[in-house]
Amino acid sequence: MSSVEFAAGWLSGAAGLVLGHPVDTVKVRLQTQAGYRGILDCVVRTYRDETVLGFFKGMSFPLLSVAMVNSIMFGAYSNALLYLSNTHHRDRRSNPPSYTHIFIAGGFSGLVQAVVLAPMDLVKVRLQNQTHPYSRGTLPAEAQPLYRGPVHCAANILQKEGILGLFRGSLALVLRDTPTLAMYFVTYVGLCRGMTAEGQEPGPVTVLMAGGFAGSVSWALATPMDVVKARLQMDGMKGKEYRGILHCILTSVRQEGPQVFLKSLALNSFRAFPVNAVTFLSYECLLKIAC
Repeated sequence: MSSVEFAAGWLSGAAGLVLGHPVDTVKVRLQTQAGYRGILDCVVRTYRDETVLGFFKGMSFPLLSVAMVNSIMFGAYSNALLYLSNTHHRDRRSNPPSYTHIFIAGGFSGLVQAVVLAPMDLVKVRLQNQTHPYSRGTLPAEAQPLYRGPVHCAANILQKEGILGLFRGSLALVLRDTPTLAMYFVTYVGLCRGMTAEGQEPGPVTVLMAGGFAGSVSWALATPMDVVKARLQMDGMKGKEYRGILHCILTSVRQEGPQVFLKSLALNSFRAFPVNAVTFLSYECLLKIAC
């Protein structure tokens, strides 16, 4: 993996994360907690009970970790595409790789990302689901959060659930990311090619639009398995409810109907557009500067 692509992926991932984390917090709570009547109710109650800081719970850890995973995702994609098509990033305009190669490279990057991301994503989801208010005073014992921060969360999970507990929901994460990242890169490249004259470089507006639509399409596809993943990750905090992915799917459908897998679909698509537009624009600009 080249250091340039690693750095570009890291910085672009950090930019996208800061932009999208507040919406991601609302999304996670809607998927895993039954007490909210909808998006607006979740936003209002989070702000009322926890102030604006409540929307940024769990961000410090992914700001470092997810940014790193983002760099691994772009690096794995670029290197897989280099292996499949024998074209470097700077040569892909004059010698474009096939969509089949892009799809395979994207799926490979999703698999690699999911394996690395699993423990970090688990900690993020657990922290985002803590609804304790931020207070300068001392909270009563019953209102104390279970986790004091990302390191304490990871240590607590390791102590109570073992090393496998840190990978809770990891198979669902693999099933979510592998096909959706394949479509993610195919959509991005396809839109860039379709919106750019032959032989020309895509401009900033093209990159923003293509990145935004690629993010929205991939998250629309990812949402059903994202719901399953989040529920499996929260399982174990107060006893184990699900025996696996299939059992989680069947239990969720029986209790809430098939529409449960569309929870946060609109929110995911809304969040994905600006986050991925900024991510791709940052990534492409940084590569142009460095290469």
